[in-house]
Amino acid sequence: MKITYTARKVNLKDNFKERVEKKLRKFDKLFSQEAVANVVVTLEKNRQTVEVTIKDHALIFRAESTMAEMNDALDKVTDILMRQIHKNKTRLSKKIKSGSLDDFIVENALPEAEPEDDEYKVVRKKHVIIKPITVDEAILEMNMVNHNFFMFTNADSGEVNVVYKRANGDYGLIEPSFE
Repeated sequence: MKITYTARKVNLKDNFKERVEKKLRKFDKLFSQEAVANVVVTLEKNRQTVEVTIKDHALIFRAESTMAEMNDALDKVTDILMRQIHKNKTRLSKKIKSGSLDDFIVENALPEAEPEDDEYKVVRKKHVIIKPITVDEAILEMNMVNHNFFMFTNADSGEVNVVYKRANGDYGLIEPSFE
């Protein structure tokens, strides 16, 4: 797995990079050699955020944690990634290297792991009228209905887009792209 680092307002020391490599090495057997892990470390006041995104073909795993120490945040992020893989074990077994997933789950068993469900349960289905509006109008409508996201047809591009509210209060825009 190739690991790339991005440091924002902080200098990463070699011992932290070694710790990241050691923590992510346990995920190597699950992913192909082409897998890429992006590690972003951000310092904000007295808090340090560690974000890890692992991409392997169509699979994307992402976890983020903010704590006083970056090593503690890294530990939390790897735990979150393990839980994601454990929770989606049955779905992922079709996409991830065969056999290695079961070994990984046994080796890294989490005592507080949630019970496995083979299917997601859809509890509500909603139909929406998608009208062409601008991104600013979509954000305004999203805020008016007090939702965290809003689907609309972008008046500029004619494509279906989604605006959403980020954890820090900013807004994001999801646009379709075909590789």
